[in-house]
Amino acid sequence: MRRSIGTTAVIAALALAATACGGGDDGDNGSNGSGSGSGGEGLSGTVTFWDTSNETEAEVFRAVAEEFSELHPDVTVDYVNIGWDGAQDRFKNAAGANEAPDVMRTEVAWVSDFANLGYLAPLDDTPAVEDQGDFLEQAWASTQFNDTTYAVPQVIDTLALFYNKELLDAAGVEVPENLEDIKASTEAFTEQGLEAPFYLRGDDAYWFLPYIYGEGGDLVDADTETVTIDDASGVAAFEAVQDLLDSGAAITDTTDGWQNMMGAFGEGSVAMMINGPWAINDARDAIGEENLGVAPVPAGGSSQGAPQGGWNYGVYAGSANLDASYEFVAYMASAETQQRITEELSLLPTRSSVYDVDSVANNEMVEFFAPAVEVAHERAWIPEANSLFDPLREEVESMLLGRATAEETANAVGDRYRDLLDWQ
Repeated sequence: MRRSIGTTAVIAALALAATACGGGDDGDNGSNGSGSGSGGEGLSGTVTFWDTSNETEAEVFRAVAEEFSELHPDVTVDYVNIGWDGAQDRFKNAAGANEAPDVMRTEVAWVSDFANLGYLAPLDDTPAVEDQGDFLEQAWASTQFNDTTYAVPQVIDTLALFYNKELLDAAGVEVPENLEDIKASTEAFTEQGLEAPFYLRGDDAYWFLPYIYGEGGDLVDADTETVTIDDASGVAAFEAVQDLLDSGAAITDTTDGWQNMMGAFGEGSVAMMINGPWAINDARDAIGEENLGVAPVPAGGSSQGAPQGGWNYGVYAGSANLDASYEFVAYMASAETQQRITEELSLLPTRSSVYDVDSVANNEMVEFFAPAVEVAHERAWIPEANSLFDPLREEVESMLLGRATAEETANAVGDRYRDLLDWQ
């Protein structure tokens, strides 16, 4: 049975049980990963942590990370925020040159890629994996490659519909349950001076997944090693996207999508957008905390569906300070740290016990996103998972610019996937 967010559990105490091998800044504190030891005593040296969070999150993550040194005064945390864009290739390049950080905040789809290349340390039976049974099963699945644990979950997320309550009230429009509802609301919003009801992000393939899932489709079927993006459901998804734009129900841009989307939403040019928990604080700042509403992504012709996303902690296989790195990951992924991150940033924890804390359970955004994550669509955890996005983004861009039909777009993406994966 899936261990769900709603599972009742006692808050896990922060247990820092590490292998104590002694050492210093010269990197002599390596570990054989046996996981035996006594509470991380004797740890020393430097742990370099690459954080891929956005500017809003980085302030909190930096403070939390650097406080690890208060528990282990002989360990220095070198916090580096590298942002998200290009971080996957940056880590691979650094690892290939044996210059990677000790710990990396990795997107869930990157874990299998890094592990397949031998860049991540196996974490089973190390202090990094504290109270494994407390992690949500759907979050834990993204840490596995070839039946081995290569990461520890940090946060889990999915996409949802963000809407401006004031604008919906002024237009007399109910929160849409499907794409047809958005189309039907176009006139009501444009009469209020809006450019369109909805901003459809056109420059990031991740934002297209709800339309694909909404038509009952997927990019690939990893179990059968089959490409599915160009079947009937895939064509229907691209048709649905094009229809939103052609009908005037949505506006888009194929460049600077994040800035344009957040700008249009904040300025009131549109009343709705699809976004994730990481955008909550920015959206509240833009339109007011009391004015932000969140609802499930609108359904397509088949169902409502949003992708499972999130972030994990991985340890570099070539780290010269494995002991401290394992302990650092255990600390960053602990129940106490996850509770703090949720309280300050409204991000969703990956430990089921944290959802029983009143400050978390009563968080408005957690109240919505927790059940949404429960039914989020699990992606294919294959080494090429993140490589599926560029072909999708590039071919959809051609469609949005009027260079290809929906069917031509689906076929083009499918052909590129088969070349990439060597699948049927």
